[in-house]
Amino acid sequence: MHEQMPENFNYIAFGNRDYVGGEVDQIGMNRGRMFEYTPTEVAKGLEELDPTSIAFLEKLPTFLCSEISREKGGASMVIRYGRISDVEADRKEVTTRFETLIDFGEVEFDSVDQAQELFAADGFQLYRTHWAVRKGDVQQILDGLIARRLELADDLEGLNGVGMDAANVQPPPQKKNIIGTVDSVEAFLKILQELPARGDTETFYRGHENAVFELTPSLLRKWPDGGWQFMPSEDRLCKELLIAHYDEFQGDQYCFDRLVRMQHYGLPTRLLDISSNPLVALFFACYCPPQLMGVEGEVITFRISTDAVKYYDSDTVSCIANLSNLTYPQKNEIDLTQNVEAFNETGVAGKLLHHIKSEKGFFEPLIVPDDLGSIVCVKAKRTNTRIKSQAGAFLLFGHEATLPEFGHEGIEIARVTVIEKQHILNQLDAININATSVYPSIDQTAVHLRERYREPAAVE
Repeated sequence: MHEQMPENFNYIAFGNRDYVGGEVDQIGMNRGRMFEYTPTEVAKGLEELDPTSIAFLEKLPTFLCSEISREKGGASMVIRYGRISDVEADRKEVTTRFETLIDFGEVEFDSVDQAQELFAADGFQLYRTHWAVRKGDVQQILDGLIARRLELADDLEGLNGVGMDAANVQPPPQKKNIIGTVDSVEAFLKILQELPARGDTETFYRGHENAVFELTPSLLRKWPDGGWQFMPSEDRLCKELLIAHYDEFQGDQYCFDRLVRMQHYGLPTRLLDISSNPLVALFFACYCPPQLMGVEGEVITFRISTDAVKYYDSDTVSCIANLSNLTYPQKNEIDLTQNVEAFNETGVAGKLLHHIKSEKGFFEPLIVPDDLGSIVCVKAKRTNTRIKSQAGAFLLFGHEATLPEFGHEGIEIARVTVIEKQHILNQLDAININATSVYPSIDQTAVHLRERYREPAAVE
């Protein structure tokens, strides 16, 4: 039986135990919590939630769990095992019918570590409302639960494989909108010129030296198993840098300005650099260590609706940027499915408003949940030479926002594969697009000059 078990399973968790312990028929999950703690290669193929993705999810065995609670020196979770059907996804929420196959009820563990080991989960996962697709041995998990609820052994035996029919089902592959491959500056510009004109959008670009890189701000990057690298520590990262170098930030009027400066110095933030200059993006797609010269690079084009393009002093930008001042538990209290009035009555909205009003005393005390969860393009102040030289702007990611590889509401994405990197770098250098002009700091200029004027090795 072990050999026929699915490689993946749905793990759906809620903080409200009534969602798991009461009458369960239909459940809903915030779109922003979908596929957290899911291996990245699996999540990228599912994020569109198209019919192929939904069909895959509906075939998987499913554990519906409460968040874990500590009590009397141990821990407990409410757990159901079953299967899902009729999955529907809109911009805000994913809903599904859930059929219970075994109701394990309250399952007690001697420690949180035991629960973590059973589900191969880290501590954050067990304490967070989310929907993950996990890799693991479903039979082994069921056996571990039955060992704690022996009276349900016959129920497991009676299933006789029901809900276990996904043994050979593989997750769908990641989708990308690739519009061509280029090996020269001329070929690159020709592809861009052939894109149909759109008067209601602005176009920006980003270059990746390796085409497998993701469109994810450094703050929101995950480990291969789907766990966060930096996100739970966002507020501490920002505060520690401010404490250590307070004078550097004295001239910054808005929280967004501080994030731009932090990004410039390499701190993980919720900003993703983009450029209005396609040749700068092409440079970044080619400029790499020697060992990556043979690896395909990529230029991503973003056609962004004018409504999604903001300026540094925008109220929406202030709302999103100040999320960086909230602790991770405070962010977990945010519910973007609430209407405007209900959301603004919550305690976490009050905390966020406090930070916003510290930079905008005139701000009307009304935060729009939809804005808070959006991705906006922001034209920043050109306060440093790097932003000026790179014609820089930023994508600012809101609460639990993700940018699928195929695009996002108001953001159309297309990709150009880049080969023959050294040839393209030589062409760009001839029109003065090089490390000196793109990275105008003295150390980068010195490196560029060193390489440009290095004498070739003597040939014996």
